[in-house]
Amino acid sequence: MPAPAEADWPQHFLHYLRVERQLSPHTLKNYQRDLATLLAEIGADTHPWSGLDETGLRYAIGALHAQGQSGRSLQRLLSATRTFYRFLAREGWVSRNPALSVQAPKAAKRLPQTLDTEQVGALLDVSGNEPLDIRDRAIMELIYSSGLRVSELVGVDLRDLDLAEGVVIVLGKGNKTRQLPIGRMAQDAIRQWLPIRHTLAKAEETALFVSQQGGRLTTRAVEQRLRKRGAEQGTNGRVYPHRLRHSFASHLLESSGDLRAVQELLGHANISTTQIYTHLDFQHLMEVYEQAHPRAREKRDD
Repeated sequence: MPAPAEADWPQHFLHYLRVERQLSPHTLKNYQRDLATLLAEIGADTHPWSGLDETGLRYAIGALHAQGQSGRSLQRLLSATRTFYRFLAREGWVSRNPALSVQAPKAAKRLPQTLDTEQVGALLDVSGNEPLDIRDRAIMELIYSSGLRVSELVGVDLRDLDLAEGVVIVLGKGNKTRQLPIGRMAQDAIRQWLPIRHTLAKAEETALFVSQQGGRLTTRAVEQRLRKRGAEQGTNGRVYPHRLRHSFASHLLESSGDLRAVQELLGHANISTTQIYTHLDFQHLMEVYEQAHPRAREKRDD
């Protein structure tokens, strides 16, 4: 059976994705949009798909990048193109996949969102003396004090806590445990929580932080509570556990300059993961420079 006209190949491909792969309408639209973007760049001549080689595809990707397409968008487009050509090869309509050896420009790393020290202070100033108020204050203080992941926070048991020594033991990624210091403010907040924990906790529950139903808090519940607290305090941007963890790392690195220590506290396997906070620190220095240096001000005011 002869191959259909090349102009119809994308529709056959989308039919395959919808019927055989059973992909969602949203995903199908993404594939359709990416192939249309590529086709507009390479030109819809008589043989746009069978005539496309690695050189032509690289040129198209470079042109799209120059037009403002992000590295992340081009990575997705290339992924769609590879899948498209795998389908074409399966049907016997092409003999090679030009996208296999083509790489997109690296996507720019997104800097973590942080809160400045004043914002953190306002967020942690939780008013109210109800059990949930006291619990939420202790949760936020501990995350910010020790840089915990939310999964580590909800996994903390009473036996993992030693307030006399000011330490907590957490189970991190790769089932690796680490012992972390707890700051004085977090210790005080936890000491306020412990005497009233029993009013919520089931008798057999071992978790440090429990829900109104008496069981261990879920990560989702913590995320919802922090979002609520952030909204109540009028915090700029959404508040979530990892934003407090990012703030912990950024503020500690800014004060100490000790990247290795921050790496150990965060539980990062590779220091390259921690190095993103040096970019945040540099960004802060640039802001200070722009505001304070006379030559910077002079240039800005021109």
